[in-house]
Amino acid sequence: MKSLLSKPEFLVIYSGVLTIVFVLTVVFAAARGAFSVRTVSAAGQGSLHSAEFDQITVHRINIVEPDGTQRLILSDKAEFPGSLYHGREIARPDRTDSAGMLFINDEGTENGGLLIGGYKGKDGTAHSWGHLSFDEYDQDQTLALDTSQDGDDRDAHYQISDNGDGMLTPEAMEAFENARRLPASTPEERIAKQQARATVIAKYGLRGYPRAELGRERDKSVGLRLKDASGHDRILIRVAPDGTPSMEFLDAGGHVTQHWPEK
Repeated sequence: MKSLLSKPEFLVIYSGVLTIVFVLTVVFAAARGAFSVRTVSAAGQGSLHSAEFDQITVHRINIVEPDGTQRLILSDKAEFPGSLYHGREIARPDRTDSAGMLFINDEGTENGGLLIGGYKGKDGTAHSWGHLSFDEYDQDQTLALDTSQDGDDRDAHYQISDNGDGMLTPEAMEAFENARRLPASTPEERIAKQQARATVIAKYGLRGYPRAELGRERDKSVGLRLKDASGHDRILIRVAPDGTPSMEFLDAGGHVTQHWPEK
């Protein structure tokens, strides 16, 4: 037996058989797709890269879809984004004082958000604010919750709104920003600024019409305002700071037609 195993002819035959077995194994494996490239789903990728933390400290978190479209941004004040319009970011200098969260739709356009902030001024006056809103498609907010404090002056409102027929495009936002930056130190400048804003609203069809407001005013009263389709007050329900309740019905011109209790 030993002499047989040591013969060169046997070694040649043995190596040839092993080679044939190896080739057949590779062929059958390839036929079954063992070496094909497999696409891992987003869910599968998430499971492969999942991690658990007790605590994480960051300045900003961008939540994106598998194609890279941003859908939710959580950020501090320093890194808070501007408005997003179909994936394009537009500067918003009017909201660089808040941290919060930005909601973004399937097309990469902002459709709501949460803003929060507060500080104590050098004179010791406390300031605080918060805003939560939900927008229409390529439009402004239709549902909003706001709170604001400047020292002892406080207000909080819940508002439902209608929007115009226009779209809140980058051009429209730039026009609004230009109007916002106009000076307003004198009565004449304030009137000019209001007119500039009205011009932008009329040009782009973006006027928002509040339809219902429930809130606490800075004079410490609370009330409910119900408005018509043009934004005019039609029913006012109010509790004065001293606790006196009242209800008023108004016409489109703002004139009281009925008052309870009767004056």
